[in-house]
Amino acid sequence: MASTAEHDAMRRALAIARNGPRGVNPQVGAVLLSPDGRVLAEGWHRGAGTPHAEVDALSKASPSDVRGATAVVTLEPCNHTGRTGPCSEALIAAGVARVVYSISDPGARSSGGGERLRDAGVEVESGLLAHEAEELLDTWLTVQRLGRPHVTVKWAQSLDGRAAAADGTSRWITGPVARDDVHRRRAASDAIVAGIGTVLADDPALTARATDGGLLAHQPVPVVLGAREVPGAAVVRRHPRPFLQYRGDDLRAILQDLGSRGVQRVFVEGGPAVAASFVREGLADELLVYVAPMLLGGDMLALRDIGVPTIAQARRLVVSSVDTLGDDLLIVATPARAEAAAAGLRSAASQALQEGEG
Repeated sequence: MASTAEHDAMRRALAIARNGPRGVNPQVGAVLLSPDGRVLAEGWHRGAGTPHAEVDALSKASPSDVRGATAVVTLEPCNHTGRTGPCSEALIAAGVARVVYSISDPGARSSGGGERLRDAGVEVESGLLAHEAEELLDTWLTVQRLGRPHVTVKWAQSLDGRAAAADGTSRWITGPVARDDVHRRRAASDAIVAGIGTVLADDPALTARATDGGLLAHQPVPVVLGAREVPGAAVVRRHPRPFLQYRGDDLRAILQDLGSRGVQRVFVEGGPAVAASFVREGLADELLVYVAPMLLGGDMLALRDIGVPTIAQARRLVVSSVDTLGDDLLIVATPARAEAAAAGLRSAASQALQEGEG
């Protein structure tokens, strides 16, 4: 059973992990504790080719102090040699007596560190603050477990579930605070997806913008789904990054291709039909629903058919948070699917994506 000191150390490890960059490698933090619970050192992973969090922490502590110490790590210590050596072996060589980590490494090549540590006589405990670690590493875990980018599906709606008025007008359903939140989330994504119908009807810029209208530093790659041609005068053609267009309807193949281009986080924001297609295919890892306090009525639903013929087949969700943004609400939810099933869905693509680890 993890001690109070270990709980505190894990919270600190999760906090410092965020210092590391998002990318091919996970954000990982580590804290070393003496047998009486004192913090000896801490470290985090600063990106591909740099020391992993455990090794970073070990380098800052006296070797004599480390012998018999406890390592508290947000992710199972790796058990493979990439650009750096296995963290499990580094911990064993340092004489660490106990290792506590949040979640197991799902990588086909990098997993097994916990078992290696146990084989060497190190006491191992897993699962400490696992939910918090899953939230921190949601994108990376999706890539590793499913071999495709993490997908967030967003829509804005009235209180009665409409995305537009009866005449089709839909601009500014939500207020400025909610819109600023959307742009911040766009900027945190690698790609933003819209259907060709939305591009033709609304002519969206698909950029991430500041409150003053200026472009934010990071811009997601604009992606258009659908066979019809993007007009020459479309605003998306003036996006800072060239848009990609996929004319087929195989969403899994599209996500695989985006992953091969280095895209790890996809933001779907392009109309009720596109949103429904990702939900229907089970490809929505996170849902963002912005709800405005208005009633519109009519047939302009915010979400089209998702293949639910009866209440028994409803897509169940787990609500992560409900926040007030100005006059609007933001509901963040995830599909209520078994984590074990997701963890088992490793693919050859996930192994290819791991080639850049270390």
